[in-house]
Parts: sequence; structure tokens; C-alpha cells
Amino acid sequence: MSVHAFTVYDMIARGASVYGDAPAVIQGDRPLSFREFKGRVDSLAAGLLALGIGKGERICVLAQNDAAYLELYGACARQGIIAYPINWRLTGQEVERVMERAGPRMMVADASTLSVVAEWPSRWKAVPHWYQFGESAGPGFKPFDSLYGTAGGAAAADVSPADPFAVISTAAVDVIPRGAVLTHANVVAANLTAVTCIGLTAADRYLLALPVFHITALGMAMAHMHAGSASVLVPRFDAEEAVRLIDRHHITHVSDFPPVLQSLLDAAEKLGSGLASLKHVSGLDSPQTIQRLDASTGARFWTGFGQAETSGFVSLQRASERPGAAGKPAPLCHIQLVDDYDREVPVGTAGEITVRGPLVFQGYFAQPDVTAHTFRNGWHHTGDVGRFDADGYLYYVRRKPEKELIKPGGENVYPAEVETVIMQMDGVSGVCVYGIPDARWGEAIKAVVEVKTAGRYTAQQVGDFVASKIARFKRPHVVAFADDLPRAAEGGVDREAVKAKWGSAP
Repeated sequence: MSVHAFTVYDMIARGASVYGDAPAVIQGDRPLSFREFKGRVDSLAAGLLALGIGKGERICVLAQNDAAYLELYGACARQGIIAYPINWRLTGQEVERVMERAGPRMMVADASTLSVVAEWPSRWKAVPHWYQFGESAGPGFKPFDSLYGTAGGAAAADVSPADPFAVISTAAVDVIPRGAVLTHANVVAANLTAVTCIGLTAADRYLLALPVFHITALGMAMAHMHAGSASVLVPRFDAEEAVRLIDRHHITHVSDFPPVLQSLLDAAEKLGSGLASLKHVSGLDSPQTIQRLDASTGARFWTGFGQAETSGFVSLQRASERPGAAGKPAPLCHIQLVDDYDREVPVGTAGEITVRGPLVFQGYFAQPDVTAHTFRNGWHHTGDVGRFDADGYLYYVRRKPEKELIKPGGENVYPAEVETVIMQMDGVSGVCVYGIPDARWGEAIKAVVEVKTAGRYTAQQVGDFVASKIARFKRPHVVAFADDLPRAAEGGVDREAVKAKWGSAP
């Protein structure tokens, strides 16, 4: 190992040394100190090593938040194993597609997801190890707690900062979700970005309520651990529980995607809480919700631009600093806006956001051609369009047409995936899916469906069909019908013409 190396496991080891008995993770009534966390990571690493799972191999996880989930991330980091978390909101068929790409040596589920994968150990022979978080397990699975052995005999692997740490699934551009490979160096750089820009310290506490398969929650949990602060963990977000935890543990930081903050403020009002300890809310939300936060609490909202492929935020600011902007480029990245020929555009002109620096991911797992295209000319092409003002602030404009993305409640939905499903309906000859504004979720999914026979389907039937094939969060919220959709010269549906005619109204 190089004398210059610093990995995610080095961060964990440093935390145990520097912060010792201070709490690192709190779940329910069980605090886990930095020293205890490292001890459990080492013990779990020994168990994984005993199974013969080694550097570069993958472990898939389909589970809600748990302290053991974070410990597994740490054990993987120690041994150079690649953590491959999966969105627990996906359907069984979608999960299988992710697993086919991942090729894991182990699958870990929990009680909430066991019904999805209960029969898989008997037919997925290529995956030798099946575990369930906790002390007990269903048929075909082993208790995850049985993996914690003794740390003494397990030698840590020779892991480089450039080695993969985790694969974070992004939206299903080509049916199977692409996996963004984040290295140890990516995570460390993202930690330092959040610590520096937001000003995190060991006095902070983070509500880890968003799912840790998502870069937002995983990244902020790692950043707080690096800063020496504790993460208060819950399996999934519940607004009233979140208010009680904020007040009980003096939580200072919450991550947000609509409708998290709105629900939190509603619950605080109901429970009579002023959320006195809260200092930071980071993420994306509407101006109205942010203004409500400012008016009713002492917290301030942090917003910016980022994606899984950039390990989180690459620009960041207090929302009040420059209303409507996504902040200035973070210290560890260079952002350039370019036209379709990769020529830099002038200030004030919209162009594709391209990024260079240690926050940029290693590439898409098992997709070298897609990676090469994304990294063309030495820049990561995000597929998002932005503009700079004269003071260097970045403004988000839209997605590029070929990478159009809808984000209901912070989840990524590609229109093409939903369109592919709707086209399977008998009698459907065309469809256009796009995002429309939504007060609660930020964005909602609208589908305009071409059916020659009037009245053949209802909006409910279209939504139910989509939900039967892919995750429910991908079902259209609004469905309109047409007997003839506008077509472009090449014969495909003219998306801009459809948007212009059917608009953003529900």
C-alpha cells in the first residue's frame, strides 16, 4: 500500500483513533461509538474473508437503512470488496436486472424485502451466499449477525484510493440501471467538499432517514463520519418520528427531496416543535418550502448541483445567497459549459454541464463504451444543461433532450423506460412521457398515450399497468389520450410538439 493512500477504511480507522467513544451511529436506543463501529467493521470483514469473498467482487444489498448496512459498507472498504446497493422500491424483475449486471457473490436482504427475493437462493446458483440482516433469517438465507467473527485473524486487503468502493445505480437509461462506480478517492473528496462548504464539525448530528442506496444519504453519512459527528439512523423517513428524533438528539442536519421538508415542517407544527437544533437542510425543494423553513426555524437551506456520477454536489450554496442559482463550483472540481460540439459557451449562454476533478466517478460498471462516450474529450458530460452568470454562479436549466429525466421525490425516472412499458399495452401505437411541476413531489410524470380506439383505456389502467411492470414511483401521475401524436421527420414522436400541445397541466 502506498504511503500516500487514504481510503474509506482509513477514514473509519482515523475516526476510531480521533473520536474514540463519541457516538458515530445511533439507531433507536443503541449508540455505536467510533471505536465500536471500527471494531464491528473489522469483525464483519473477517466473516466476509472466511467466506472467500475478496477484492473486486460484489455484494448486493436490498434493504432499508440499518447500522449493519453501514458496517457492511465499511467491511467492504477494508477488504476492497465492492458494495452494490439496490433500490428497495424496485420490482423483483428490476432487481434481477441489476443483479445480472452486478454479478454478485453475496446478496443481503432484510425483513422488509425478503418477500421479493425469498425464492431466489434456489434458482440463482451463481450467487453462493444469501444473508438477511439480523439474528434470524428466512429459508435459504443465513443470519447476517453470524458473519461477525473475531477481527484478529483477518488481514486487511491492499486497497488503493483509486479502487472501487461502491456502485450506485442510476436511472435505467437502457432498461437496466447504469451503475456509477465510486472510488475511495471519490468518497473522500466528496466528504471534504461537504465538510468544507457546509462547515460540518464533530458537534453536528445528521438524520440518516433517506435510503443509503442513494448518493445523497450515503454521501452525507460518510461526510459526517469524516467530520466526527453522529448519524441518527432510521429504516425509512417518517415525518413525526423525524421531529421527535431531531428534538431528542439535537440533530443539526437533514437531507431533503420533495416532499420530505414539507412533511417535516407540517409534523413539527402539529407536534408543537420549533426544530430548535436544526441548522442545515440540504438538497432540492421549491422556493415556497424553503421560505417556510427560513420563516419557522433557525435552519438554512443548502442547494446545488450534483449527481451520483459526481459523488454528490459539485456546486453548493445557501439558497438565500443567490436565489435560483445552484452555487459556485466546489473547491475540488472544474465545471465547464459546452455546446453540442464540446465548445465552451459564453457566460449567460446555456450549455451542457461538464465536470472534471476528483469528484468524478470512475465510470459505469461493466459498460466501457458508455463510459468512454460520457468522458469524451477529457470531461464528464452530465447530460444536464446550465448557464453561468457574470459572478460565476451556476444555474440549472434542463436535461438534454436525449437524457431527459424526471425526478419525482428525488428518484430518477427516464421517460424512455416508462414509454417502453406503456407501448406493451395492446392497441397503443405511440406514447410520450415527460415531467410536469408538482407542488408535493417537485415533479410528476405525465404520459400522453396514442390509442386509435377512443375510450379503450382509462388513466387508472395505464398507471396500474406501469406499476405492475416497474417500480410504482415510475407510474404516471397524469395520463392523457390522443388518436394521433405529432411525429418528427424520422417518424418518431415529436416530444417538443407533444409538450407544447398537452403542456404541464394535470
